[in-house]
Amino acid sequence: MSTPASPRPDGPDRTTSGGTTPNDPDAIKADIEATREQLSRTVDELSHRLDVPERAKEGAYRARDTAVETYRENPPAVIGAGAGAAALLGLLVWRRLTRDRRIAERRAKRAVRHEAKVTAARRAAAEKAARRTARRNAKAARRTAKAAQERARAARKAAAARRAATAKRTAKKAQQTRRAMRRTK
Repeated sequence: MSTPASPRPDGPDRTTSGGTTPNDPDAIKADIEATREQLSRTVDELSHRLDVPERAKEGAYRARDTAVETYRENPPAVIGAGAGAAALLGLLVWRRLTRDRRIAERRAKRAVRHEAKVTAARRAAAEKAARRTARRNAKAARRTAKAAQERARAARKAAAARRAATAKRTAKKAQQTRRAMRRTK
């Protein structure tokens, strides 16, 4: 294909592609027709590439033709593939339909686990409080027992002191009584 002539320093009859421009009007017309044909093919190809719905239909037709051809060559394989595709589609639909139930079950399990954790934490806190109370009560009981022992010891000392004082008084009276008896004799 030649390009229009443009004056250049290397001559007026030179084209941009480096060829010479034909001087014959029939050659020019033929060149124009060839350019139009090429441009028409390019436009057709571009419009075909940009026509997405038509290309999708062509792809679907090709796939259908391939499937029909494959079925004619090996029917059990095509039937098996169709059954597999149907099973896969059925599985996907079933999963979609049961999705809400599965989500609800997961949430319920999480809630049960959370409740169990909360209950365990409360139980642990109650046990800790019970142990603390038991330690306090035991400590108080030990103090009370020690105080009771101290009171008992003090009571025994006091009783011993009273007995000793009573014995001393009794001994003194006995001595006075003996002295008085000696004097009367």
